[in-house]
Amino acid sequence: MNIGPTRSCESESPDETRLIASEFARSLPAGTTVSLIGDLGAGKTEFVKGLAIGLGAGNEVTSPTFTIVHEYRGGRLALFHMDFYRLNEERELDEVDFDDYLMAGGVCAIEWGDKFPNRLPPDTVAIRIVIHGNNKRTILW
Repeated sequence: MNIGPTRSCESESPDETRLIASEFARSLPAGTTVSLIGDLGAGKTEFVKGLAIGLGAGNEVTSPTFTIVHEYRGGRLALFHMDFYRLNEERELDEVDFDDYLMAGGVCAIEWGDKFPNRLPPDTVAIRIVIHGNNKRTILW
């Protein structure tokens, strides 16, 4: 996983978070894994909505908290949106075919990806979202 932020942006609304992520997504290569880290309500799902916009996936993005994985296809690259929040053991990743998604050639965006860091590729991009009050966020990668 990439250690230490190399860039940061400030967001004062969900719209700004989506715009930042949309710009970020435009240059992502196939096979990129993004680990989203932040407290509940930090804006991880909003960031993934922006990734979908930047990749050209027209579907409405929703949190996969209960289903673990949502797939969005039809854009420049497929987007595999995962949420590890409800997973308790690393072996549960095998039950959802996690490694197959990593090898599928799309972009894997993983909320709570820091729960199982040993299963993430070494070149995973870590995105940390820090809350500062009601709407202000710092997004670091």
